[in-house]
Amino acid sequence: MQPKSNIVQLPVYQPGKPVEDVKRELGLEEVIKLASNENPFGYSELAKAAIINELGQIATYPDGASFELNAAVAKKFGVESNQIIFGNGSSDIILMLCRTYLAPGDETIMADETFSQYKHNAEIENARIIEVPLNNGKHDFPAMLAKINDRTKLVWVCNPNNPTGTIVKEDELTAFLDQVPKDVLVVLDEAYCEFVDEPGFPDGIQLLKNYRNLIVLRTFSKIYGLASLRIGYGIGHADVIQYMNQIREPFNTNRLGQVAATASIVDDDFVKFCREQNNAGIKYFYSQFDRLGLKYFPAFGNFIMVDAKLPSGEVFQALLRKGLIVRPRWTYYPTYIRVSIGTPEQNEKFIAAFEQVLQEAAVRG
Repeated sequence: MQPKSNIVQLPVYQPGKPVEDVKRELGLEEVIKLASNENPFGYSELAKAAIINELGQIATYPDGASFELNAAVAKKFGVESNQIIFGNGSSDIILMLCRTYLAPGDETIMADETFSQYKHNAEIENARIIEVPLNNGKHDFPAMLAKINDRTKLVWVCNPNNPTGTIVKEDELTAFLDQVPKDVLVVLDEAYCEFVDEPGFPDGIQLLKNYRNLIVLRTFSKIYGLASLRIGYGIGHADVIQYMNQIREPFNTNRLGQVAATASIVDDDFVKFCREQNNAGIKYFYSQFDRLGLKYFPAFGNFIMVDAKLPSGEVFQALLRKGLIVRPRWTYYPTYIRVSIGTPEQNEKFIAAFEQVLQEAAVRG
């Protein structure tokens, strides 16, 4: 049996290498994973209590409409319930967007490099992918605008951008949105927005008031620490959400994820704590990379890209042997690694191991 011809050569998504695999393969007792931008401080105690309270309901299907979670999100952001859609992580929302709006031959525009699932899901729909290289790690809006034509259906903006961690500010974003044709949908992926503490950073949900062709993606996987429970969401105009709901799989979010997210979204103290710890970790990495004479992109999410001045795959393997997992192999940044911000202890252990790797390479030199 033959699959669709356009998916035969598609790569399988490769997540950060699991801790258990590294321990087993290398015989290590301690392994620190700084590869998948997870929250090293766990998740809200309110979420834990909600999960425990819900355990007796595991045998029954979840609410397909996520009613309680929908109400909590609507209240939090001052939007209507029919403006919100939930998914099995925000990657599920990305899949739904591509399934809803892209037909064979349609075009979709994205940065290069950015989150890989935009391209992957567009390729499944046999759409034409238009990739625009980043400019100093940031979205190049003038170049992206120049690529829009009458076949363009979706434009993707990841802010902060994954993997570079850079941001576009509100004046840049609104100037871009003002020039995008009204029949082209702009997808603003704000998966890491809760980590940002920078003047001028846009709140995409507030921009919905002025741009009907905008949808904003967010997630409970990052700062809220619910990565394994897979709850992402999109907020847009009701007609966009209605079309997406028509192709949404039934029961696409689970019961434990729904109650944990509902509890988490009101725990502002936990979010504030995680943001402060993350900012401290970024400043520590800045200071250490400066000391080592290494270039890096300004970091606004919970990760940072640094130039190791060595092939990133070699750095990855060397760090792996020391019990550190990072993310290597970027098309336009072959000597950069992406490192998630960990706890203070994890960050210090990474720097010690990273410095050893650089010194060992210099000796071999």
